[in-house]
Amino acid sequence: MAIFSSPLSAGMGWRHPHYAELLESKPELDFIEVHSENFFGQGGAALALLEQARRTYPVSLHGVGLGLGSLAGVDPWHLDQLARLVERIEPVRVSDHACFARGLWGDATVHAADLLPIPFHESALDVLCVNVQQVQERLKRPLLVENLSAYLAYSSSSMSETDFLSSLVRRTGCSLLVDVNNIYVNALNDGLAGSTADPVHACMKWLDRIAPGAVAELHLAGHRHCGDIVIDDHGSQVCDEVWQIYRHAQARFGGVAALLEWDTDIPPLQVLLDEVSRARELSVASADVPA
Repeated sequence: MAIFSSPLSAGMGWRHPHYAELLESKPELDFIEVHSENFFGQGGAALALLEQARRTYPVSLHGVGLGLGSLAGVDPWHLDQLARLVERIEPVRVSDHACFARGLWGDATVHAADLLPIPFHESALDVLCVNVQQVQERLKRPLLVENLSAYLAYSSSSMSETDFLSSLVRRTGCSLLVDVNNIYVNALNDGLAGSTADPVHACMKWLDRIAPGAVAELHLAGHRHCGDIVIDDHGSQVCDEVWQIYRHAQARFGGVAALLEWDTDIPPLQVLLDEVSRARELSVASADVPA
């Protein structure tokens, strides 16, 4: 399998409203991230744009459709398209989520088109490990697996999320993409459900249970309070609490690559670039600070 190159500092998710402006202005970014599935076509304008961007920036491919925790397995067509894109773009990283999306409905295999949570127990871990190994063997490189923002928990879970993800890393050789906002959203929703734990402190304790060498990238994003639930909508600036947790993560994990996600209500490009600059500055400031 391929070995990850030295971590890059800070990048942003490259979304359609900024395709042309980024290619024209070429702002200072260490890398850009795109959703893999948006570029599965074997030709066309979208892929041509990505190839053009690749000549300026390293590209990280972030997937939302593999359904790595699906008992039905990984869709062969989806994996074929991803492998073709990886070969063509030569991304710096490839990632997807610790979720399920595919299942059996009668005699048919259906896709939920969503990131559905998986229980944290041994049999679910076995399924996730098999699917991650299959993807890594096909891509001939380690995969990054992201923790999920989840709006329900399974009573059948027998281990913590951090133990579950740490076991995944040990068994498969994959790395983790730790989404700091997802941890905070889950902690806030836990508090709304009756937990008395301080959410920022709870997130820091979550991070402290992950081995530093297991993490290859961090995600940052905004969220939305909707009364009795907090939604991970990627539609606003990163809040102060998530920046605080991010600093702790960078101190804990030794300065890994960071990526700003903004997928709804997308603002002018400069707003995103300002957030990326803050992520870079905090990463440098945290590098020599003990966690």
